[in-house]
Amino acid sequence: MAAKKTVAQPAATSGSPVPAAPIAAQPDVLAVLPGEEPWTTEEVEEARAELFSEVERLKAELISSEAAVAGLMRDSGDSTGDEADTGSKNITREYELALAANTRETLTQADHALQRLDEGTYGLCEVCGNPIGKARMQAFPRATLCLDDKQRQERR
Repeated sequence: MAAKKTVAQPAATSGSPVPAAPIAAQPDVLAVLPGEEPWTTEEVEEARAELFSEVERLKAELISSEAAVAGLMRDSGDSTGDEADTGSKNITREYELALAANTRETLTQADHALQRLDEGTYGLCEVCGNPIGKARMQAFPRATLCLDDKQRQERR
C-alpha cells in the first residue's frame, strides 16, 4: 500500500514555514484525463526542463527588449528630423513596449507553471479543478484552463 502524500504546513510555534518537498518528484499525483496514461518521471522532468528553458529565454528577451525601449525613449527626446521620423520612432517605441509587456506576461505564465509543478497542481484547471489533460499540457505547458473553460473565456 502506498504511503499517503502530504504537503508540509507552516510551523505554528516558530512563525516560519516548514519547506514543502516538491511533489513533482512523484508524477503520479499530477492530473490526467480519463483514459490517459499517468505522467512518468521522465515526462515531468521534460516539462520542467522545457519550462525552465523558456523562462531563461524570456528573461534574455526581456532584457533585450527593455534595452531597446530605453534607447528609443532616449532618442525620442531628440527633436531633430521631420514628422515622419518622429511618427516612425513612436510606432517603433509602442511596438517594443507591447513586445516587452507580452514577454513579461509569458514569463509570468512560465514561472507559474513551474510553481504548479512543484505544488503538484500542474495539469489541474484553475477554474473548475478538473484535469486539463496530459496531451494538452505537453503541447502547451503553460496551460491553466481545461478546454471547456478556455473556450468559455474566449467567448467573453
